[in-house]
Amino acid sequence: MRFGFIVICCFWCALLLSCKEVSFPKTQPAGVAALNQLPQSICGEYLIRDKATGEIGDTIIIEPWGYRTKDVNGNNWLGVGRLSDTLVVKQYQDYLFINFKEGDQWILRLLKVKSPNRLELLSINLENDVECEAVLEKLGKKFKVKTIKDNDYVFYQINPTPAQLMSLVNENYFTGVELIRKRSN
Repeated sequence: MRFGFIVICCFWCALLLSCKEVSFPKTQPAGVAALNQLPQSICGEYLIRDKATGEIGDTIIIEPWGYRTKDVNGNNWLGVGRLSDTLVVKQYQDYLFINFKEGDQWILRLLKVKSPNRLELLSINLENDVECEAVLEKLGKKFKVKTIKDNDYVFYQINPTPAQLMSLVNENYFTGVELIRKRSN
């Protein structure tokens, strides 16, 4: 299904950003060291499941060096991301913070381990105009929000401390999809 492709693009590899994103001037959380590799405990193949609809989409394969993706038919054409100076992962509290560099902006996704077989992939959702306006209004009460336009994209840059960032996480600014580990044969 096309749903999985959209989820991969929007939530994971950030190659096709939505027209609006909350961004950061540096990798998050600030002051936390980057990982050299992803934890072995999360490595494996995961199906993407929309938490609202239950629909299963594409597959993300998490490796120590990064990730790769397959569509629902098993084709590997969706993308690969390797830990580098433009893909930085940090571990802080109960989350992996996945930072993607887009131009001079850092885009953030969170990965939370729910159980050995379930992860959550989270972002601040600005796709819906009504929700976007509400989120930006709430963010504006907490931070200076800098609007940056780059071609067809609009970035709303904030610069939180690690404690402020965790406050956003705890206040459910970050929402997303579930990743379900495939059973090995």
